[in-house]
Amino acid sequence: MRTRTALLDAGLHLLAERPVDAIAVDELVGAAGVAKGSFFNHFADKHAFAAAIAEDIRAELEARVERFNAGEEAALVRLSGGMIVAAAFALGEPRRTTIMARNASSQTMQDHPLNRGVIADLRASWKQGLIAPANEASGVLFWLGCCHTVMSALVTMPDDGPASLRVSVSLRVLADMMRQALRGLGAAPEAIASLTAPATLAARLDRALSTADYVVSS
Repeated sequence: MRTRTALLDAGLHLLAERPVDAIAVDELVGAAGVAKGSFFNHFADKHAFAAAIAEDIRAELEARVERFNAGEEAALVRLSGGMIVAAAFALGEPRRTTIMARNASSQTMQDHPLNRGVIADLRASWKQGLIAPANEASGVLFWLGCCHTVMSALVTMPDDGPASLRVSVSLRVLADMMRQALRGLGAAPEAIASLTAPATLAARLDRALSTADYVVSS
């Protein structure tokens, strides 16, 4: 277990700087301080290694979504909460967000265990007539794609301005993307307006940031 932990810790540093194809196994084991044979005791290859790290990050993100949505029963509010937490994660954990985005190819699959939450919220929204009926697999792909787009946009923002400006710009990106995503799902204009109202969205993003004790760089 200690060997695997050392490898994962080393991977977090290296994968934040470069894609896995630009990193040799020898470099990984050297950074972790373990024997090369130990690497293959835990991972089939470096792509499986990167996927494991990305999955750990996504699992943490999903846990944060569940905590953020705890006690909330409105399906669309829960769904939008996932996108808000994704935005907060990108602002507070840009390096880990980059790793997840680069190596999360299997995580958009409908049957992936980490998609249970978004599937449940989409199903509830369909059953309640809050969004248009759709194929479940395409609905999952669409919503997760929108969340990933928000995260990618936020981690590539220039980071040389004050934190307040970064949050302000992030809110505009989040509002625009959420508006488009909810329209794409067929949500009612009134619901979209309510969920993307500036004051409401700002308060929810602030809660997502403060709950996780994120520090937005300035």
